[in-house]
Amino acid sequence: MEWNRERIGGTFAELVEIDSPSRQERQMADKLKELFGALGVSLEEDGAGPSFGGNTGNLLGRVKGQLPGSPLLFSAHMDTVEPSRGKKAVFHPDGTITSAGDTVLGADDLGGVTAILEAVRWLKETGTPHRDLELMFSPSEERFSEGTHQFDFGKCRAKMAYVLDLAEDMGAAAIRAPGSIQFWITVHGKAAHAGFAPEEGIHAVSIAAEALSSLQFGHVDPVTTVNVGVIQGGLMPNIVPESCQVEGEIRSYQDQRIEEEWQKILSAFQKAAEKRGGTVSSRVRQCYKALNTPEDAPVVACYQKACEKVGLTPKLVGTFGMSDCNHFPQHGIQGIVVASAMWKCHSTQEYTTLDSLCQLTQLVIALMTQEELPR
Repeated sequence: MEWNRERIGGTFAELVEIDSPSRQERQMADKLKELFGALGVSLEEDGAGPSFGGNTGNLLGRVKGQLPGSPLLFSAHMDTVEPSRGKKAVFHPDGTITSAGDTVLGADDLGGVTAILEAVRWLKETGTPHRDLELMFSPSEERFSEGTHQFDFGKCRAKMAYVLDLAEDMGAAAIRAPGSIQFWITVHGKAAHAGFAPEEGIHAVSIAAEALSSLQFGHVDPVTTVNVGVIQGGLMPNIVPESCQVEGEIRSYQDQRIEEEWQKILSAFQKAAEKRGGTVSSRVRQCYKALNTPEDAPVVACYQKACEKVGLTPKLVGTFGMSDCNHFPQHGIQGIVVASAMWKCHSTQEYTTLDSLCQLTQLVIALMTQEELPR
């Protein structure tokens, strides 16, 4: 793959310059359809976008292979976090690639998209035998995987998946990722004039403060985190606030622990409200189920073998970030999240390197051309 370094860098730079913030991936999807179409690979788009306010659906492509074995699924997401409009890849003498400094770079996840595209190009050009392949490119992954939430996994035949979306050193792969929920709690009190008759009011903000002060945040145990990130309440300084809203999240490697922590939080608010004569309403959104892929799973063994083939040291890790891969086990697909040439993601300091993009492409080729391991 050494002779492809310039093209890999060029492909990455071309994709980076396409604006594709979450829910606005239309141009990216159209470009990928064009690029894969030139290779004889049709990307089918579903109608998921409008269901979450987006303009783009999930893309799924199939590449017929020559090697025996069930299909392999390779996945990356099309969207990037803000600030992302007007991105440009800047190549530095030391081999690093950054943005111009006023946007993210978009290596998350265009490094993964680039590697999949360049791997398929190389297979087509060289005629190298490979497995049957399924290629998925999702929209709005950065907004709690809105795209794959709506995807019809009945379209997939693959039982093993490699999701290229992990900010770790090359060779690492996440076999464990947390499930999560978002929650919204509204405390209902009673408004009153804060100067003339404060005792006639029920102070919703005070109720929320009492409940929050009784709870633990951050790591509540080694596998679970709790956070309240938004608090809103009151109208004016001279009015006893009649409502207060809090918004938070819970993450855990164990789905049961998420439910336990949620009940603890809800109970704390209900007790504080009852004590002061208020009430509470709540809403919960399940974002992800926990991902726990066994270390001895076939998808892990294949990954370790492919790493060794291209000179990478395989390393199995846990991550506290979520990805499209969290959805796969519920649909009979065993997956891992592969380190994909991106560092300092979700910041204007994000960077990648040309060496790592080439390594990632080589790794994807090794996975695509690997014969099915005996069970």
